[in-house]
Amino acid sequence: MMDFVSIQPTLEDYWRSIILFGKNSATYKFSLAKTLLEIAPVGKSFVSWEELAEPFSRNITEHLKVAEKQGTSNSSEFLDACRKFNVGKVSKDELINATVKLGFTNVISAFHVVGSSPLNAKFFEGDRKTDSGITLTDNLYKMLGSCQCESLPQEVEARWRLVETAWGLDLSRNLVSVEYAPDTTGLVVPQSLQLRRVTVTSCRDALNGYQKGKCFYCFQDISVEPASPNLADVDHFLPFVLAKERVLSGLDGVWNLVLACQKCNRGSNGKFDQTPHIRYLNRLHKRNEFLINSHHPLRETLMAQTGMNPIKRHNRLQTIYSKARQSLIHEWKADYEEYPPAF
Repeated sequence: MMDFVSIQPTLEDYWRSIILFGKNSATYKFSLAKTLLEIAPVGKSFVSWEELAEPFSRNITEHLKVAEKQGTSNSSEFLDACRKFNVGKVSKDELINATVKLGFTNVISAFHVVGSSPLNAKFFEGDRKTDSGITLTDNLYKMLGSCQCESLPQEVEARWRLVETAWGLDLSRNLVSVEYAPDTTGLVVPQSLQLRRVTVTSCRDALNGYQKGKCFYCFQDISVEPASPNLADVDHFLPFVLAKERVLSGLDGVWNLVLACQKCNRGSNGKFDQTPHIRYLNRLHKRNEFLINSHHPLRETLMAQTGMNPIKRHNRLQTIYSKARQSLIHEWKADYEEYPPAF
């Protein structure tokens, strides 16, 4: 029987639920999320559609330069206007007008919907049909005042890159193995699926939301901001030395990657090449199940790497953990876990 912990969702949890688990039929919600994070620090509570249109369209046009497919529909007047702007066929003013007219049709009402229901906590209020803009809520400002706020833009960008990569590779019909590349500290699509290996996004940025911005082991706050003193380490849960010695394979898979604070990973009593205590195996399984409940491509990657149902995944983890324990003998636990459980 696995242990699970019930927690009260924070504002960051609500935000990450939108980014990680909201439906993906177009990338507009990612652009809107980045726009909200950009405009909120200005301090305005009301933002008109025209003011919203500039950063919203800018985010879309920048992504279209590197990934042509930004939605599941075969046609989009708004995306066509963005493409024309990128090649100089429409002006900035024309793009803004097109964005006001076409860009917010569905994303405003759909942004706070996860599953089939809207979330209780909202980050803005506004109706596309009846209002002249949106009103930013106290929830958004409170969230931006938390210690997690510096990592949120990178998480949105990472999720956006993963979704557009899935669409670009037509992952509805082709499984992709997304793996960790230590030389780039990124998640990559292997060469077998492309003419060359492609780095999709930062591994830290992609995983941080699934761990709710906490160290996997001690639950201390971590960051994905490169200049932060709390910058997270990417840790192989089962040490990579096991792959080097050919005891286990596939340890660069997403299933085996966690984010750890520097103290837990390489401090004076850090984990290094030791097998984590069995209680952390339960936590890894729960983290992976949390990730699998997301959409392409990490969901498909995790299932391909660990099993197609929870029982198979649980049993596989137990088998490979036992092999690791037999090989490395020593077992490691964090010095302390004074922070409340986060997942």
